[in-house]
Amino acid sequence: MPDHGRVLTSLHIYPVKGCRGLDLSQSNVEPWGLAGDRRWLLVDEDGRFVSQREQAALARVVIQPRDGGIEVTSEGHPPLSVDAPGPDELLKVSVWSSTMLAAAAGPVADAWFSDYLGEPTRMVYLDDPTRRPVDPEYGQDGDTVSFADGFPLLLTSTASLDELGGWLAAGGDQPVPMNRFRPNVVVTGFEPWAEDRWRRVRIGDVSFRVAKPCGRCVVTTTDQFTGVRGNQPLRVLAKKRRFGKNLVFGQNIIPETPGRIQVGDPVEITEYAS
Repeated sequence: MPDHGRVLTSLHIYPVKGCRGLDLSQSNVEPWGLAGDRRWLLVDEDGRFVSQREQAALARVVIQPRDGGIEVTSEGHPPLSVDAPGPDELLKVSVWSSTMLAAAAGPVADAWFSDYLGEPTRMVYLDDPTRRPVDPEYGQDGDTVSFADGFPLLLTSTASLDELGGWLAAGGDQPVPMNRFRPNVVVTGFEPWAEDRWRRVRIGDVSFRVAKPCGRCVVTTTDQFTGVRGNQPLRVLAKKRRFGKNLVFGQNIIPETPGRIQVGDPVEITEYAS
């Protein structure tokens, strides 16, 4: 039976990869991730993805979904409205080692982001989210993902963040908020780092497979409202949470069934690592 002290405590999507996250109270779970999560992407002149790794200022770009598109705002810049394009003009784009076709958002969106970032930038939309498979080393046939780094959802735990915060405070640093890790689902009621041992998780009525731990990067050092960079929590993760080459916080998960989840749903671990 589920332990109802173990619940989904927050839900988040990132409509444009790299831009500021959006907090939700409920969401549909689609095969490639939460509805509306990372279906839009910015790319450079070579079609390679642009994210907060290179452009910390994207943290200041606020995205609001609307029927048929998105609204884009950032202080000091005119608002931008973008309609979701059809497949009339498809561009070849890449996210890490994945290459796929995506629909061009058009010259107005390209000009807005080129001006904002100070370099030639194009915006694309993943009109067909079945185009990109999950890394077969960690997924199964038919697993797909949108423009997320590699997997449909990222799960994190409040207890793990609390312990990380204690490590930071002990070293004289300020604890960091959960938004530094840009999760999709945040769970509470578990021991710190319990998620390292999970293989299957059910949130409400939706079941997920745990694919692999999430290796962290410079984005975790970036204030998700101002775009200002620091050096934590990577330094403490390097001391406390290094697994091989990766500094780990959170777990990448893959939906096994579609459905709908909402904040407050019970969370049950249905399979542990053997």
